[in-house]
Order: sequence, then C-alpha cells, then structure tokens
Amino acid sequence: MRLIDAGLREGHAYTVREDWLTPPNLITLARFGLVPVFVWLTTSGEYLTAFIVLAVLSCTDWVDGYVARRFDMMSTVGAWLDPAADRLSLMVVAVTLVGTGIAPLWFALAVIVPDLVLAAVSAWLFRGSPELTVTVLGKVRTAILLAGAPALLLSRVPEADTAVWTAVSLLLVAAGSILHVAATLDYLRRAVAKAAALRAAGVDPRDRAAWAG
Repeated sequence: MRLIDAGLREGHAYTVREDWLTPPNLITLARFGLVPVFVWLTTSGEYLTAFIVLAVLSCTDWVDGYVARRFDMMSTVGAWLDPAADRLSLMVVAVTLVGTGIAPLWFALAVIVPDLVLAAVSAWLFRGSPELTVTVLGKVRTAILLAGAPALLLSRVPEADTAVWTAVSLLLVAAGSILHVAATLDYLRRAVAKAAALRAAGVDPRDRAAWAG
C-alpha cells in the first residue's frame, strides 16, 4: 500500500463534488475538533492522554485523504479544508507545546513564521489561495511534523524512556521544521510563477473569478 496519495485508483476518472457534507470532510472537521481537547489535556499535565489524542489527530490526516481517493469522494471544499486544518492544527499544537515548555521556541517559529509569510504573499498576489497542488515535499513535511509532535509528549511521560523519546522527538521536529521551510519556499516560488504566467496571459491574478477553480 502506498503511503503518499494512499487509496489512489490509477486510471480512475475522479469526480470533484461541489457539496461539502462528505465523509472525508467530516473526518477533517473531527480532526480539527480534537485540537482544543489536546490543548486542554496538555495544559493540564495529562501528557499520556494528550499523546493519544494527538496521535489520533495525526492519523486522521492520512485517513481523510485515503477515504476521499479510495471511494471517489473528493470535493472542492475538501481541497482547501484539509490543508487549512493541517496548518491551523499544527500552529495551535506548536504554540501549546512551546507554551507548556515541552518544545523549544524554534519549533513554533519554524511552523508559524513561514505560514504567515506565505499567507501574506498569497493575499497580496491572489487575494487568497493560489490554488496550487500539494507537493510530495509538503506531504512528507506534514507527516514528519505530525509524528514528531506526539513524540515530544512521550518525553514527559514518566513510564517512557524520556531520554530516548526526547532525542527521537527533537530529531523529528527538527527535520520536519527544515522541510517545512523548504516546502514553503517552493510554494512561494510556484505562487510567484503562477502570478507571472497569469499576467502574461492577460489575466489579473487578483481577479479570482477569471481563473480560480
């Protein structure tokens, strides 16, 4: 079974739905709904339970994509809802882990600053999302960060080997943070190139009705 684009049916003619009430979108919403539960558990010092919740939250990022591709349930809402939920969830998780002293400050900065820069550039060039496809680099980055963040919590559980989990978790979040910056730079490059291509074709990138899908 493939890990990236799991559930993809080669050669299948997918139909992108306009309705938002689909199982993959409900899974995505449930994932985002677990974020405040994670925040409450972490700030309360319930690190093992918080780890379980964050692990479930992280797994649903794979599940919703699999369901959408395997059962032909892709939608226009899901195309922006899933990455938006990923980014917002990671921001809140990073701030929570740093705020409780579990993660170093650079983790939150590496997650949040690139996303804020990307959001500002996208708003300036396109008045919103450039609607670019997610790259393999972006998917790998997200997977590593969603694995590293729960591991950070295990480093605070007395029953776990804290030294081992501290080393593993810091290695994962460091790798994920570096890949996040790289993925953001690539996304910025593609966004600028798309804006230039639209202008060359006589289309104003800020006129979203003229090009947005």
